[in-house]
Amino acid sequence: MGIYGALSTAVTGLRAQSFALENISGNIANSQTTGFKRIDTDFVDMIPDAAQKRQTAGSVLGYSRSTNNIQGDIKGTSTETNMAINGNGFFVVEPAIGMSDGDTLFSGANYYTRRGDFELDKNGYLVNGSGYYLKGLPIDPATQNISSSVPQVLQVSSSFLPAQQTSSINYELNLPQLPKTAAYQQSGAAGSELLRAQNFLSITPDTAATTSGATAVGTDPASTIASAGNTLSVSVNGVPVNFSFNSGSGTVGNDIDISIAPTNTVDGLLAAIQSALPAGTTVARNSSGAITVTAANATDTIAVNDNTTGSSSLGFGLADGTYNPTVSASLALQQRVNTVSADKADAFISQSISGGAVTVYAGNGAPANVQMRWAKVNSTANGGAERWNLFILTNSQATGSGTAWTRVGGDYTFGADGSPNPPVDHTDLPGLTVNGVTIGDLRLQHGTSGLTQFSDPNGNAEVTTLNQNGYAAGEFVSVAVNDNGRVVVSYTNGQQLEVAQVVTANFNAANALKRMDGGVFAATSESGEPLLDTSGVVGSAVEASNTDISEEFTKLIVTQQAYAAGTRIVSAADQMLQESLNMIR
Repeated sequence: MGIYGALSTAVTGLRAQSFALENISGNIANSQTTGFKRIDTDFVDMIPDAAQKRQTAGSVLGYSRSTNNIQGDIKGTSTETNMAINGNGFFVVEPAIGMSDGDTLFSGANYYTRRGDFELDKNGYLVNGSGYYLKGLPIDPATQNISSSVPQVLQVSSSFLPAQQTSSINYELNLPQLPKTAAYQQSGAAGSELLRAQNFLSITPDTAATTSGATAVGTDPASTIASAGNTLSVSVNGVPVNFSFNSGSGTVGNDIDISIAPTNTVDGLLAAIQSALPAGTTVARNSSGAITVTAANATDTIAVNDNTTGSSSLGFGLADGTYNPTVSASLALQQRVNTVSADKADAFISQSISGGAVTVYAGNGAPANVQMRWAKVNSTANGGAERWNLFILTNSQATGSGTAWTRVGGDYTFGADGSPNPPVDHTDLPGLTVNGVTIGDLRLQHGTSGLTQFSDPNGNAEVTTLNQNGYAAGEFVSVAVNDNGRVVVSYTNGQQLEVAQVVTANFNAANALKRMDGGVFAATSESGEPLLDTSGVVGSAVEASNTDISEEFTKLIVTQQAYAAGTRIVSAADQMLQESLNMIR
């Protein structure tokens, strides 16, 4: 081949270096292009067929070498729909081919890109800076699970999010063993921490009565039931009042004298006794002729004693005529306060503790504030079980005898270990209505260990979990992509709904993809089919170009020098040809 071969080889070298220069130029030009993958240049020598000892270098060819598997830097952005891929995958995108009646038409072909500067367009599509539309998998709004395995162009709806009725409240808390209510007295009477049912129920006080005595009517003489010299003691709440009966001619005792002169009647005698007792205590004669003493309140303590036990002359003659206050106390503890009227709400609040509040929603999105209070109704210290009742404020606008608080569920009884006995997993509230808003059937979900009764020095209920699953209707606010690759729509009601899953396509031979305009690639037979995945997506970020400017300038210097050396070969070959031509002169 000689001189001409050398000249031809030099020309291919110049052409190869020009090719490398073109790639370097493109890399530098796209050093700030989002998701750009630089193109490196490799060279291959072409060896002509010849004997082993007569082989020459031959010519050279330049070819492009992709760097699709080399990741650029990930940069955070303030645009929540921007995405980057941490790994070797590609976003699946599709180009638009036109419009029809205002709707975007798509080609149906899949392309792949690392350019993740996606933003929402006017039709709700996520489009990147090159005009390619993002594809992903739709998510069922009810189950929040992926509902398809075939990627489709993602379109975000800007319509209202319908309201969701509350059906469940997750409610977990610890109730104090000793609730320190406003009515609790540390050094006072036992049971001051309990709800006093008698304050909210119509409980008839017990009555101390005799079983013997003369039969008499109110107009009979007082001497019919009492004789001069008789004494009577009536103790109310531990404070005794002593009576002495005389014939009207003198004093018998040192306390209160009552005359039984002929002018005084049975009614007068009873009225005289009642006037000396605390207000509300009544003294009367029953149908059998026995005298009765009735307490003003269900928990008042009364004792009746006289000096004529067994005597028929005095109607108070009864050896066991002592009122037993535990009867009414037991009666109050056995009965349950089902409702609390508005006029007794203050008393109820002073005898109960707050259990937290949560806003729930009706089917039309109407909100209602559910306020809960716990009242302890019995305890082991008072001879019963550790028992609580739960109340809800069903009508905060109630007045007078109207119902304000309503008891829900049954008794919550706790064992010595602080856990419910029997266990309580949930409490159903059927047909709940709060302040006129009908919520419907609702369940308080406590879980297997959500309710406890442990000692608390503050005497308050410690709520650990209180949330519900309903919400009002909401207007579209924004869309974002989280780090799980899910497209999340935010609404004015505070709800966030996942509507799609961004997928990534992985290739066994990513560098064999065909490069196209706009930073996209097409699959080839050499690259293989894409393998879809849902991992590696980073939200609010983009991938920078993997071009290194300093490296490209270094390659530029080397390329320039190689090109210059090639021109020297051409010049040398030209001179040699000139010398050959001059040989015939």
